[in-house]
Formats: sequence, structure tokens, C-alpha cells
Amino acid sequence: MSAYKVAVLPGDGIGQEVTVQSRRVLEAAGGRFGVAFRFTEALCGGAACDAVGEPLPRETLDLCRASDAGLFGAVGGPKWDGLPKEKRPEQAILGLRKSLNLFANLRPAVMFGPLVDASSLKPEVVRGLDLLVVREGVGDIYFGQPRGIERLPDGNERAVDTMVYTTPEIRRILKVGFELARVRRKRVCSVDKENVLDNSRLWRRVATGVGREYPDVELSHMYVDNAAMQLIRNPLHFDVIVTGNMFGDILSDAASMLTGSIGMLASANLNETGFGLYEPVHGTAPDIMGQDKANPIAAVMSTAMLCRYTLKRADMADAIEAAVARALEEGYRTPDIFTPGTKRVGCKEMGDRIVQCVGGSK
Repeated sequence: MSAYKVAVLPGDGIGQEVTVQSRRVLEAAGGRFGVAFRFTEALCGGAACDAVGEPLPRETLDLCRASDAGLFGAVGGPKWDGLPKEKRPEQAILGLRKSLNLFANLRPAVMFGPLVDASSLKPEVVRGLDLLVVREGVGDIYFGQPRGIERLPDGNERAVDTMVYTTPEIRRILKVGFELARVRRKRVCSVDKENVLDNSRLWRRVATGVGREYPDVELSHMYVDNAAMQLIRNPLHFDVIVTGNMFGDILSDAASMLTGSIGMLASANLNETGFGLYEPVHGTAPDIMGQDKANPIAAVMSTAMLCRYTLKRADMADAIEAAVARALEEGYRTPDIFTPGTKRVGCKEMGDRIVQCVGGSK
């Protein structure tokens, strides 16, 4: 039996802790369904900066290219804040997205029933929440040229970042959103700032054209500021949100808090060849690293996305998601989602219980 090759890039901070648990869960799911994995770990982020002086070593990039999928933890932290921009740990994830053409960033926000009281919003506002942010991942202001900081003749400085999108880039991410909406509730909300930005005027025009190709899916448009407000006011209105890199970064983090904690938000970074890099959306959380306080659920749910989108094994994905739901129903809670009357556990114990549930243990 051949084994799927999975690159493991724990990174920094709690990325090291949650990646261990996500790998264990994926191994347990593989054992249950007869799927083998071959894991290879590599450096990235601050750990790579310390070891080899680069946030994304060539060996790490080559490993990803030779793998079927990757598990990514988190990168960055105050320790490396003084490094030049091109050497900072965050360049690892940006470099992976760009080098591997991971243009489709999928960020689901799902409210598990037992966590309704952990959300900062009223239960009736978030109960039943199930939305998906489809964020374009390799364009926009994060990668546009020209960019940089220059000193002016009068001694002041001028900074430039350029928001750039082409028609093909917009079209391909919209098509991802529409295809996903077809197997969900058949609604796409395209988010832009068309009333101000020429970039968004092109985005809306292309989105409207793509929408005509999917008559079975309802398309709506929304300004990003209104979308931010509606995520708080009426999040159940949304099914699939498709938007650019910067707007998607902001809106998906806002959506994560609807679920009770950013420690619940998984993500997938996909390219057109089938490779996917799967990562929790939370950061390195240096304030709790090494204390067994991290929530591994976002990383674990990312493995469910790996099964669904790279392996095309919906049965394995469903089993992992059901295992998380069962652990939560039994009252297991890491500190970020703890409420009185539930069982407060650490990262490892939460991972233990999910592994047991995935394997079918009572």
C-alpha cells in the first residue's frame, strides 16, 4: 500500500504543540480507514531563522513540492521582530503560498453546538453558523509591485504598497467559490470596495461574469465595511464569502471569533495541481507556548480539510469532524473555550480524546 507524503512544518510557538496533535489525529484516521502516511518534518519560520538564517529554506520548499500535502503550524514572535522584513519568520508562509501557487485559501467558520455559550455574541445570533471564507492567496497588496519605503528630499518618508489583480486571478478564485457553494447552500457573497477602488471595480465586473456561468448559485455583492458589520450583526446570512487577499485576511479573523475562539479556525491553502498546505489560522501565541494551554482543534480540523480536499476522502474528514464534536459534547475544553461546568484540559489531553474518538474508542 502506497503512503501519502505529508510535509510537517511546525514552525514556532504553539505551532510546535498543535501540529503534534494534528499529526496524531491524521494517523488515527488513517489507521481506521486503511490509509498510510509518510511524514517528514522540516524547518520554517523563526526556527529556520535560528538554524540556517532563512525563514523558508530551500530544503523545506523542495520537500513541499515532493509531497502530497503539508501540515503547517504557525510562525513568528517577538524574538524575531528586529530582523529585516525579508528575513522575518512571516516570510515563510508568504513564500510558500507564492512559490507553490496556493491561490485558494479556504477558511470555514463553524459553530459547534456545545460552544454556543463560548461565543462573544448571543447564542441566537451564532447558533447553526456554517460559513466559508474563500480568500485569494497570492495576489493583492501582499505581493503587488511597486512596494517599499523611500526617504523624501525633505527628510520625511513615503511608503507604497500596491493592490494588484488581473482578470484571470479574480476569475479563478471566484470559480473556486462558486464550485464550493454548489455543494453547500448555493449562495456566494463577493466582497469588495467597488465604490472607492478601481481594483474592486474590476473584481465586481469579473465576479458578475462568473456568476452568469452558475445560474444555480445566487450571487450577491457587498462592500467590505458592510460585510464586517454583517458578520457581527447577522452571520447566518452568509454561506460562501469570496474576496481578495487583504479583505479575506481581516474578515476571516473576525469570523473566527463568532465560533468562540480563533483556536477553532482551520484553513486550507490549495493550488491547481491538488497540493494543499493546511494550517490553523491562529498565530504562535508566545504568551502560552510550552504551557500545554493551546487549543489544537483548529489544527485538527485542518487535517479534516486535508482529507476532504487533497485525499478526496470525505469519510475520513467526516470522522475527524465528528470526533471533535464528540469531545466537545463530552465537555472537554481548552482554556480559550472554557466555560463553567465544562472540563478544562490542556492541548495534549484534548488531542488524546480526539484521537480516541477518531479511532472509535468509547
